[in-house]
Amino acid sequence: MTVLADFPITRRWPATRPDVIQLYSLPTPNGIKVAVALEEMGLPYEPHLVDFGRNDQMTPEFLSLNPNNKIPAIIDPNGPGGVPLPLFESGAILIYLAEKSGKFLPDAQRYTILQWLMFQMGGLGPMFGQLGFFHHFAGKDIEDPRPKERYRAEAERLLRVLDGALEGKDWIAGEYSIADMAIGPWLNTLLTFYKAADIAGWGALRHVPAYLGRFLARPAVQRGLNIPARG
Repeated sequence: MTVLADFPITRRWPATRPDVIQLYSLPTPNGIKVAVALEEMGLPYEPHLVDFGRNDQMTPEFLSLNPNNKIPAIIDPNGPGGVPLPLFESGAILIYLAEKSGKFLPDAQRYTILQWLMFQMGGLGPMFGQLGFFHHFAGKDIEDPRPKERYRAEAERLLRVLDGALEGKDWIAGEYSIADMAIGPWLNTLLTFYKAADIAGWGALRHVPAYLGRFLARPAVQRGLNIPARG
């Protein structure tokens, strides 16, 4: 029978609590999603920092868990049927954790929640990330304005879509869910890390700023913003 010690990643990041979920991550938007979910759901876990500055994500040990070399990834030593479950892709992890805990993915709103989770995975995340690159990082030195404008315009459009969907609601699916745990970190990153919210029409939004404020006010979110703690 497979046990946690059979996974090569545990040789680089040894488990001190091998009976709980092992989280391999970094507090980027996608990493924060899962840290927040674990905190909100009260599931026991052990975080391990995957340091991009040391190219941890490219090591054979990490690639043995996620061949796509992205964070976050988890191993649940008590997966379905009591068998350890390795899992990558933040959206898939959120769904799994919600189903394991029985929280934040109620049957009555299940497909609405999944719809907005996919909206973040396929839209907000990739487009905000590209805008951040062209506005705040190396891409800002590219003289051709078209790449940045393409992603700026699409980020603005997606924000308007989200703003309209939030009218009359505190949370995107009516009640707080894994969709909000996915969306909130990306909004915060656009605003505070990429510093691109103003050029994407943030000032014209009626509901998104207050929505982000509600998200950031949650104690579990505040804890999740720095998990795993950077050295």
